[in-house]
Amino acid sequence: MRDRRTTIFSVLLAATLAAAVAPAPAYAEPAGVTAQAEPNQVQNLTVVQGDGYATLGWTPVGGATDYQIERTPVAADGSATGPAVITGVWRPNRQINNESPTFADAGFNPGARFQWRVRARFGTTEQPYSAPVSGTTSAPWGDPNVPGENLRTQWETTLAAQYTSDVEEYAYTKALDEASDRVRVTEIGKTALGRPINMFVIGYPTPPATPAAVAATSPLMVNCNVHGNEPGDREACLIMARKLAFSNDARTIDLLSHTTVVIVPTINGDGRAANTRGNSTGQDLNRDYSLIRQPETFALVNMLRQYRPVAGYDGHEFGNSSAGDLPMLPPRHQNVAKSIFDESQHMIEGHMYTQGAKDGWWPCPYGCNGGGNVGLSEETILRNTLGLKNVVNSLLELRSSGGTTRPDETNTANNRRRKTFSALWTFNQFLDYHRANLKEITTARADAITFQVSNTGRIVFRGSRPIEAHPAPHPGEAPPPIDAPKDGQILDNAPCAYKLTEEQYNGARTDGPAGLRTTVAERLAAHGWQVVKTADGYVVPLAQPERGLIPLLLDGQGVESLVDAERVYPTMTGRHAGKLVVSGFTCLREATVTGPVRVQPGATLVATGSSINGTVEASGAAGVFLTSSKVTGLVRVTGASGPVVVVDATVDGPVEVSDSRGGAPLLAANTVAGPLSCGGNAAAPVNLEVANSVQGPKSGQCAGL
Repeated sequence: MRDRRTTIFSVLLAATLAAAVAPAPAYAEPAGVTAQAEPNQVQNLTVVQGDGYATLGWTPVGGATDYQIERTPVAADGSATGPAVITGVWRPNRQINNESPTFADAGFNPGARFQWRVRARFGTTEQPYSAPVSGTTSAPWGDPNVPGENLRTQWETTLAAQYTSDVEEYAYTKALDEASDRVRVTEIGKTALGRPINMFVIGYPTPPATPAAVAATSPLMVNCNVHGNEPGDREACLIMARKLAFSNDARTIDLLSHTTVVIVPTINGDGRAANTRGNSTGQDLNRDYSLIRQPETFALVNMLRQYRPVAGYDGHEFGNSSAGDLPMLPPRHQNVAKSIFDESQHMIEGHMYTQGAKDGWWPCPYGCNGGGNVGLSEETILRNTLGLKNVVNSLLELRSSGGTTRPDETNTANNRRRKTFSALWTFNQFLDYHRANLKEITTARADAITFQVSNTGRIVFRGSRPIEAHPAPHPGEAPPPIDAPKDGQILDNAPCAYKLTEEQYNGARTDGPAGLRTTVAERLAAHGWQVVKTADGYVVPLAQPERGLIPLLLDGQGVESLVDAERVYPTMTGRHAGKLVVSGFTCLREATVTGPVRVQPGATLVATGSSINGTVEASGAAGVFLTSSKVTGLVRVTGASGPVVVVDATVDGPVEVSDSRGGAPLLAANTVAGPLSCGGNAAAPVNLEVANSVQGPKSGQCAGL
């Protein structure tokens, strides 16, 4: 499915590319001077400096096959201080608009001075160079004479000769925390070998004090280093954190005044220290975000439950020298709500492709140009896990080597600088996208939550949504494989819930590092799923916001499930005349009850897509799930010992939830004709930042919902 808003952006693209950019570009000729052009000579070369890169733009030469970018180090007087080098090759598949070619030249040491020239080629026949343009590249951000701003990473101080060690990272993060009121560094867990997993929480003028308060700001998250031998994104994150901590430019203040940025620089500290892909046990952590067998992934998923980011980016490196600079991919698993997939794809195709054409970077779908069997549907991969958790997000891959389009990257430092500063560009674009499109992001998330709690549609255990190609020669002409569900990977008749035995739920596990293994109960709690305790086991209803992920872990048909739990199907469909008394476990799906419903103490009601022409009252219930349903009378739930979930319900009367002892009641996206009142609940009700529409007053613990 092509990006649903790309058409709008393509109409605006010409204007976007022509817009003024600060600082003002350097030109090949002074204003008012017309140079005598040689045949096929590139004209109107401009160079605009960015953070660790320079954007070159020029007027295209008719019939040119590609263009070569030459860079020469020069002194202030223009004399060369080193040899001229071909640092880049522009090809038509780099950007979505070939009429305004741009190239992000990178790999140099920031702050140095250079001269640039560009020449066209017809096949392998080189044409005359443009007139030269000289300029000094932007120095690393932060005034070296201002405390805080003068902090630098080990990677920066060694001019990319060394990556920042774990010891240096902890010192740097601590220094940022101590020097800036905007930053709080919190430890979200420890690695298998006991290294702290730190997270920046950044807001203005100070970050919100609690995870719930951060969640209320619709935060965005960047996960920077899951594979220990792919550290380029991590260095970008550390630099970005410094700028967010100290910059007083209008963009930064505006951004941090409206949201909170959370950055996890190194989830895999053990792998980073050893320069290995996996953690200390050899586990690829990006194949464990659903199963959370490892302490690192458990910590990150537990953080997601608490901080509830609405959008995210996940940084990696890609060993393909012929791909784009920045392969990206949305959450493709078919259980991801379409609204999340669409908004994620729009962030990539509608924004990153457009801004890449403006600034000279080459984003493309992961797998582009000979990428192979990548970008598939495993729910264990973070981009898919996040999508199944209703988070708009993208994978980011940094092309590991320059290849033929960046021929100067046989120099290791040049290669490392290009990767890191291309990541920094991407993460900054992500911040801007979130700021400009927060309404669309939160709407997509709300739509996804209401879709998931309805427990409608088939369950796909493995299978991806397709990524359609852009017409050649634009980026995306070689998208990742289709990855359609195979036989046996679709369940058309979804159950109401899954039932686990005591052993399945609380029994000891053999997966995960010895001494650090967690039970299924602990893992489901980290995911934030509601579980009902029954007389003979534990029931996990599917009428929950993360419905698309639950069966992948609890159904024996799942490709990588935790347990083979029992499927529990609806106990009532169709019509029921008169009063309904619920004892034990009762599941209504698309049912109509023409009378009141009373849930007895210790019983559980799960009602999805149903109509109840009367009141719903539950006192001392083990659990109440009322989703995507209509109630013509009041809803009163008191003294529940287990979870209370009322989402996307229409209630023609008051709603009262009081004295619940089974965790925070979830009340979201409901339409209530009367008042909404809550009091005495052991944990205050939450709405996952999806507001309720209430005609009457909202009071007590529900006043803010």
